[in-house]
Amino acid sequence: MDHDGMDRDDQPERRRRDRSGPRRSGPEQSPIDPTPGDAHLNDDAVLRVGRSRGPVPRDRAFFGHPLGLMTLFGTELWERFSYYGMRAILLYFLTDTLANGGLGLEDDLGNAVVAAYGASVYLLSVIGGWLADRMIGARRSVLYGGVVIAAGHVSLAVPSTSTAYLGIVLVALGTGLLKPNVSSMVGDLYSRDDVRRDSGFSIFYMGINLGSLLAPILVGIAREIGGYHAGFAVAAVGMAIALVFFVAGRGLLGGAGDEPPNPLTSADRAGVVRLVVAVAAGCVVALGVAALVSGGFTTTTLVDALSYIALAAPVATFWVMFRSPKVTERERSRLRAYIPLFVAAMLFWMIFEQAASTLSAYARDHTDLEIFGIEVSPAFFQSVNPASIIILAPVFAWLWVKLDDRPPTAVKFAIGLTFAALSFLFLAGASAVAGDGTSPWWVLVVVYVVQTIGELCLSPVGLAATTLLAPRAFKGQAMALWFLATSAGNAITAQLVQVTSDASPTAYFGGIGAVALVFAGAMFAIAPWVTRHIREGSVTDEADDAAGTVVH
Repeated sequence: MDHDGMDRDDQPERRRRDRSGPRRSGPEQSPIDPTPGDAHLNDDAVLRVGRSRGPVPRDRAFFGHPLGLMTLFGTELWERFSYYGMRAILLYFLTDTLANGGLGLEDDLGNAVVAAYGASVYLLSVIGGWLADRMIGARRSVLYGGVVIAAGHVSLAVPSTSTAYLGIVLVALGTGLLKPNVSSMVGDLYSRDDVRRDSGFSIFYMGINLGSLLAPILVGIAREIGGYHAGFAVAAVGMAIALVFFVAGRGLLGGAGDEPPNPLTSADRAGVVRLVVAVAAGCVVALGVAALVSGGFTTTTLVDALSYIALAAPVATFWVMFRSPKVTERERSRLRAYIPLFVAAMLFWMIFEQAASTLSAYARDHTDLEIFGIEVSPAFFQSVNPASIIILAPVFAWLWVKLDDRPPTAVKFAIGLTFAALSFLFLAGASAVAGDGTSPWWVLVVVYVVQTIGELCLSPVGLAATTLLAPRAFKGQAMALWFLATSAGNAITAQLVQVTSDASPTAYFGGIGAVALVFAGAMFAIAPWVTRHIREGSVTDEADDAAGTVVH
C-alpha cells in the first residue's frame, strides 16, 4: 500500500548472505514509504540504517524498541491519516458542483488534476530526500514538511474556492519534504547489526497502514455529514496530531536525522547551481509547450506541464547515466536490463494509483454503495488496500520464505503487473455486465485485493533491484529513480483520462488492462535475460557492495 508500509521479506536473502559472506552495507539515501499505492514506498527504508550516534534514551522502552520509534510511529500514522483522508475525497471535491461545495471541474479534468497531484508528490519527494541528505537533515525536513502539510489542509478546510488550489499545492510540497525522510529516521534509531531493526520497521509500517485504513472511512463520513470542508478539517486534525507527536517526542530521537549525512561542500555548489538552472529551464520549457498545446494558461496547462516534467525526468536520468564517462560498459549493460523493470513498475503504478482518480469515480457513479443493508461513502473503498495489506502481507512473507530464491525478481515484476492488468480487465467485464446500471459493491473490493496481491509481488523487490543495477557513480540516485516510476505512471494517467474522456468504463479499463497484460507477457519472456544481469550485478563487481541487500 502507501507503496504504505508492507512487511518486508528478506529471509531468503539473509540465508543466501549467511552462505556467501557478510551482509553488505546499504546505500546512503533517504527512502520513501511506499503508498496504498505507496507500499512501493517501504522495504527501501530498511536499506538506509546505522546513522544513529549511539543508544537512544530508554533504549527498550517501546515494546522492546527505542522510545524514539513511538514518536515516529505516531507521526507517520497521523500524517498518513491526513494524506489518505484528503486523497479519498479529493476527486469528489474537484468535480462536484459549486452549489454542493465542490470546484465544478469536468470529470476528465478532475481525474487529470488528481493524477498530476500524485505525480508531483513523487517528484517533490526526490527533492525532499536530496534536501534532507545534503542541506537540512531529515529531522528539519519532517518538521517543515509537516507544518506545510497542515497549512495545506487548513486551506482546504476553509470554504473558499480561492484557497483550494493553494491547499493542494501546499500538501504536495509538504509531503515531498516529509515523505522520504520519516522512514529513514527509523533506520537511524538502530545500529547496523541490531537484530530488532526489521521488527521495528514492521511496527512502523503497521502505523502507516492503520492511518491509511481509518482515514478514508472517517473522512468520508465527515464529508457525508458536514461537506467537503468538514472532511478536509478532519484531515487537518490528523496532521496537527502528527505534528504534536513529532515536536513533543523529538527529544526521544537521539541523533536520528539531526544532521545532513552528506552535506554540501564548497566544491559542490557550482554543480548544484547548474542543476537548479537546468531544472528551472526544463520547467519553463514544459510550461511553454503545455500552453501552446492547450492554447493558453489554464488548469489543463499546469496539469500537462507537470505530466511532461514527470515523463521527461526518468528519460533525462537514464540519458545522463548512459552518457556519463564514469559508467563502465558492464554497468551500461546492467542499466539496459533495468529499463524493462522500470517500464513494468511505471505501468503497475499507473494502474495502482488510479485508486484516487478513475476508481474513485467508478465507486461514485457505477457502484452500488449499499453493503449488507448499510450505505457507505464511495471513499470507503480506498480502505480496502491497507486492510488487504494487513491481512495478506504476513501470508506473502511466509510464501517468499518458503519459496526461497524463487521466483526471480524479474518474474515477480511480471507477476505484479499481471495482477494489475487482471484487476482492470475484471472491472471492464463487470462494467460491461452492469451496462447502464451499477456494479455490486464487491466488484471494487475484488479489484483492490487483486491489485494488492500484485503490489506484494512487485514492491518489496523494486528498490533493491534498482540499487543493484544502477551504475556505481549513481548509487545515491537509485531511490530517486525508483520514485520516478510512480511519478511517470501518474503522468501517463493525467494524459490518458483527458484523451479518453468519451470512452466508456468498459473500454477505458479494458484497454489499459489489455496493454498492461501484453507488457507483462513481454516481461515474462525477457525475465531470464534480466535475471542474468541482476545476478552479475550482485556478485561480480565490488562497485555493487553499496546495494545493501541481495536480490535475484
